[in-house]
Amino acid sequence: MKQQAFNPYLPLYEYIPDGEPRVFGDRVYIFGSHDRFGGMKFCLNDYICYSAPVTDLSDWRYEGVIYKRTQDPRTATGKHQLWAPDVIQGKDGRYYLYYCPDDKIKSIGVAVCGTPAGKYEFLGVVRDKDGGIIGERTGDTIQFDPSVFIDGDGTVYLYSGNGPRIRGQIGKEPKASVVMTLEDDMVTIKTEPKKLLPILGEENGTGFEGHEFLEASSVRKVNGRYYLVYSSVKMHELCYAVSERPNRDYRFGGVIISNCDVFEGTDRNKPINCIGNNHGGMENINGKWYIFYHRQTNGTMFSRQGCAEEIQFSEDGSISQIEVTSCGLNQVSLNGIGAYSSGLVCNLYGAKPPAISHPLAMRGQHPFITQDKPDYEPGGGTPVPKQYITNGKNGMTAGFKYFNFAGLSEISVTIRGTAKGTLAVRTAPNGKNCAEISVTPCKEWREFRGAVSIPDGIHAVFFCYEGKGKLDFLKFEFI
Repeated sequence: MKQQAFNPYLPLYEYIPDGEPRVFGDRVYIFGSHDRFGGMKFCLNDYICYSAPVTDLSDWRYEGVIYKRTQDPRTATGKHQLWAPDVIQGKDGRYYLYYCPDDKIKSIGVAVCGTPAGKYEFLGVVRDKDGGIIGERTGDTIQFDPSVFIDGDGTVYLYSGNGPRIRGQIGKEPKASVVMTLEDDMVTIKTEPKKLLPILGEENGTGFEGHEFLEASSVRKVNGRYYLVYSSVKMHELCYAVSERPNRDYRFGGVIISNCDVFEGTDRNKPINCIGNNHGGMENINGKWYIFYHRQTNGTMFSRQGCAEEIQFSEDGSISQIEVTSCGLNQVSLNGIGAYSSGLVCNLYGAKPPAISHPLAMRGQHPFITQDKPDYEPGGGTPVPKQYITNGKNGMTAGFKYFNFAGLSEISVTIRGTAKGTLAVRTAPNGKNCAEISVTPCKEWREFRGAVSIPDGIHAVFFCYEGKGKLDFLKFEFI
């Protein structure tokens, strides 16, 4: 790699959740929705794209705007959002983008382009052969988070749908997980939508109990099996279902990742990040499989950032749950020397367990990630924002995983605020102190240092604040 790769894997000013990775040729492309920093709704910006060589997942290139919110005639006023998309190369060599604008428009739009990350043009809305719009006909279920997959025999499968999250919502709207097939024009359905995964209220005896389908379908074929990644009713976890057929008989596989790092049935069964929704997909990149997901920032659910981790398939085809890290696509631990942004934090919580990432739930009690300038557009001529942790109070823990240390002697932190106390440095949240850095109030960013004793080798690092007041945490450096 030209440099190290991190989580989030894109520049820290980018807010691209719902990441769907696709390898076309020798590059991997990230297609996702596009949040606005400081926004109070999901997906307020136009679709943009980033790509990287499959051989260097640190070298991301901004491809620009690929589709504007106003290009779809249904959204020409600019008052609608563009929610999670997917892109596939059709049999004609062109690239097809599938999306649902928002919860006010319950059907699937399609755009087309001659290149993966060029300027897409509106093609149409997914319809039946008589012109009826799927999702708007009598008896149709809501279309949502479309995902497209072309099997080896050329059949084009389109997956869609969502479900209720709590039992009080069951039956209030026509919701379901569905699959249909498309004609070669990539817009007209060949077979009608049929139910696929169980939603809440349909789970008894299915094996999906507790992990019922909520949204975020994404399908890949691995070693002859079909894997459907989805977000469950718990929101924060991405699960998978597996089948020997692309359009039926899926059985629950397990949890791949939880963006608040919950591992049920273990001593890590409490959230250690603020709680929010999750969406992503998996892809084989240069011989390795990765799961892409997103995290919450800014104390809301509306400024989400893309992350990724490597996953492994067991001989029986199962996938073990993995933890969230700061190194992600780097494939190895980060260098145990040099400076790092606090925006790479992968575990962040306060004295109380993390709440839903929403101001009314957090009530000023919890630390969160933010930035010092408004939403940023590459090439816009304005200064690049700095991301940092804010609202760090007594009991704050900020964890970063993992670093490969050799001969570490000192750690510095750059902070500001009213904090007066100690930043303890540990290799485990409740472990012994490896360093104790005294901090005092400062209005501007200021560096504080402390001697450290961390053994050589691979370790996580946790900064734990004990004291009065509160701090903003910009960066740290291993010396």
